[in-house]
Amino acid sequence: MKTITLNTLLAFVFFITSIYQLSAQSKRKIGKIFKASEIVNNHYTGFALYEAAKEKMLFELDANKPAIPASNTKIITLYTALNMLGDSIPGLRYITKGDSLIFWGTGDPSMLHPDLKSTKVYDFLKNSDKKLFYSHSNASNDFMGSAIYTIAMVSLPVGENTAQAYAGPDGKVRLKPDFLNAHLKLDTSYHPKSFSVRRDERTNTFSYPAMSMPADFKQTVYLVPGAELTQATLIEVLGKPVHITNMALPENAKTMYSVPADSLYKRMMLPSDNYLAEQILYLCSSTLPGKLSVDAAIEHSSKNFLTDLPDLFQWRDGSGLSRYNYFSPRSIVKMLIKVRDKVGDEKRLLNMFPVGGVSGTLRNAFKTDNGVPFVWAKTGTLSNVRIQGGYLVTRKGKKFIYSFMNNNFLIPSADISNEMVRIMTLIREKY
Repeated sequence: MKTITLNTLLAFVFFITSIYQLSAQSKRKIGKIFKASEIVNNHYTGFALYEAAKEKMLFELDANKPAIPASNTKIITLYTALNMLGDSIPGLRYITKGDSLIFWGTGDPSMLHPDLKSTKVYDFLKNSDKKLFYSHSNASNDFMGSAIYTIAMVSLPVGENTAQAYAGPDGKVRLKPDFLNAHLKLDTSYHPKSFSVRRDERTNTFSYPAMSMPADFKQTVYLVPGAELTQATLIEVLGKPVHITNMALPENAKTMYSVPADSLYKRMMLPSDNYLAEQILYLCSSTLPGKLSVDAAIEHSSKNFLTDLPDLFQWRDGSGLSRYNYFSPRSIVKMLIKVRDKVGDEKRLLNMFPVGGVSGTLRNAFKTDNGVPFVWAKTGTLSNVRIQGGYLVTRKGKKFIYSFMNNNFLIPSADISNEMVRIMTLIREKY
């Protein structure tokens, strides 16, 4: 009996030692790939590679050091939304009072969005036989958005809260919505390099230069939000009167839902839509007491959902445009694990991420392996910043979660992007 126990113990020790040796060998091999790279050694490079089956890090390179994550910040926004919103997006809060329908926005950006094509809120308001009253009382003054945007947070955005400038059939510049044309004027002191419409810094007034306009001229301009703008836009698109009230949002207000949540998240993640990312955080705050606010959503998520991140972080916006965001590679990997576990279904999870060689911001980055993709990842791009974070499947079927962060480089950004692809493809082939 003792002999069997001893043999079993020895076999177990041998098994553990073999696993350790293989793991150490893998670390050395990956380490050599990075040491041999002339590109990733001339700036900050942080890398973390997590083996899903073993639930542990296989390799780390400065993985505990915080860096600017750029649009990898959208992974944190996604996780926040998965926790704070349900399967369908709340598009409107409302009550009926006598012959009146009083409604409040939630921050839902889907109403008449050109890609999401949601008409549920529009149809609800259009088909109502009651007098319409819009209340702006739950909207914070977020024109500064996350303090760095011309994009502003809107409680009830219609068509992305934008104006479309275009060359009219009469050869004159025009704006849509049409009511904005009353605020468009010629400015002889405005001298852009090419014809463009300029919006005033704080108001929805527009000017154009005294120069030739291309016949195919088109331009999108974000609008300064406010109750009056929402009212005027709704009147134009609904074709019926809409009044303004300052009534506070009551607790018993009903909710009108708009689009499936995943359709909104996918639209944010694949093309890396900054506007949607900011609005999604604003939308998340509609589930909290008080006014709609990106900062409120960030504070709530940080205190309730992100306390287990391995390293200190700094989070300032939803999209990653801010250079004040800081997360380490280890923290990005942890976020990807949390997103995976929260979603639960692998097919649904991977459908939300750009696919290497197939879709989104990775369509032209990776090549598929004989038509089979092996990378599903969020990219991040700012000046002197190139990031990837996502999921990798190797030829042997092993599943990894990784974060590849590059900051403060002075060489062409394409060289950084190409090197990330080369290294991740090597890991795909070797492991």
